[in-house]
Amino acid sequence: MLAISFSSLFLTVLLVQLSSGGLGPLDALSGSKLGFATSEIGVLGSAHFLGFFLGCWWAPRLIGLIGHSRAFSVFAAAGTVGTAAHMLLPDPWVWAALRVLSGLCVAGCYTVVEGWLHAKVSNATRGRSLGIYRVVDMVGGLTAQLMIGILEPAVYASYNILAMLCCASLLPLALTRLPQPATAGTLRLHPMMAPRISPMATAGVIVAGLTSACIRMVGPVFGERIGLAPEQIGIFLAVFILGGAVAQIPVGWLADRYDRRHVMVWLSLAAMGSTMLVLTMAARGPAAIFVNSFLVGATTFPIYSVAAAHANDFAERTRTVELNSSLLFHYAIGAIVSPVIGALLIDDFGPTAMFAFIGAIHAGLGIIGVSRMLVRPSPTTRTAYVYMPRTSFLIGRLFRRHRRTDRKPSVGSSAGGEDTRIPG
Repeated sequence: MLAISFSSLFLTVLLVQLSSGGLGPLDALSGSKLGFATSEIGVLGSAHFLGFFLGCWWAPRLIGLIGHSRAFSVFAAAGTVGTAAHMLLPDPWVWAALRVLSGLCVAGCYTVVEGWLHAKVSNATRGRSLGIYRVVDMVGGLTAQLMIGILEPAVYASYNILAMLCCASLLPLALTRLPQPATAGTLRLHPMMAPRISPMATAGVIVAGLTSACIRMVGPVFGERIGLAPEQIGIFLAVFILGGAVAQIPVGWLADRYDRRHVMVWLSLAAMGSTMLVLTMAARGPAAIFVNSFLVGATTFPIYSVAAAHANDFAERTRTVELNSSLLFHYAIGAIVSPVIGALLIDDFGPTAMFAFIGAIHAGLGIIGVSRMLVRPSPTTRTAYVYMPRTSFLIGRLFRRHRRTDRKPSVGSSAGGEDTRIPG
């Protein structure tokens, strides 16, 4: 019998995701209604990911000091305060500070949950538990985007609902009568580890951060500027995530059979095509926008997991946790700067400029991929492709045993490569 009911952990994840996932689009539309500049709305998204990065770094240390349950209470309280206080002081810079708290909450809460899962799953339950965990996380993310259709911007009630959901996430863990797990050793972050092992993978996760953060944090402004209603903006954001979820299976199949740099290059080319469709079809109504958003999600969302799998091909098993935390660090850097860039482009060149930017960075990723394939051959053995959520620096611990290292590339792996394996 497990020391804690997994259903409690999954319910906790769902509530955190509903609260934090709904806050981004609500802030964007509320800021627009209150007269915030587009660049200021972009700063709110960047502040969220700054808090996320700080939470990823601080959470393992806090857990080591006070334990899982107390640490979760700290982060959930920060998220509740950061959400509920919005309408008390409707100022963009105050909101940016509050969004740092919300980002801190997300990273901290996920670190606690993933640390708890890692400590309690067995080899017999790992695959099933991780599968359910990813489904719950994805369903929560989809539902959170759709909530913008019923949450009226810039009113107390909307923010109170999200704050209540964040506060309610305390209940499943607080009500358990079973002991919390022992704390694991503090994870040391090595930011330059990923670039040393795989420049291509590092570029891939940065581009993934630039893309996802831009669409999720500034996408509501894009939708508003092209005439979408709030509920349509929610659908626009939800189908972007849905496209990414649906694409994981076919992309994973390809990534396990072909050179992963080939897969990333082809995904980048497809992403350029999908963003071009947005540029040419933005005026053709909501249905066309929804289809295009799905395609953008399907072609951009899996890049992070492909890049992570590619980097893990070159790392010793004893270094995979540190490697995945380094990859997430670079993802966070891209996510921090992206919303501001997207907002400034929308202000200066119109709403579709955001997708022109996304297409351009994927063109750059494609060029990097081709250049790296001219350097060294692919590895002879590879880890299995795994959909990697971008949730905490400890995610590598949870998925480490879920990977295998007996796969060999079958086709398209004769050219180019990355740096050789580093010593353990």
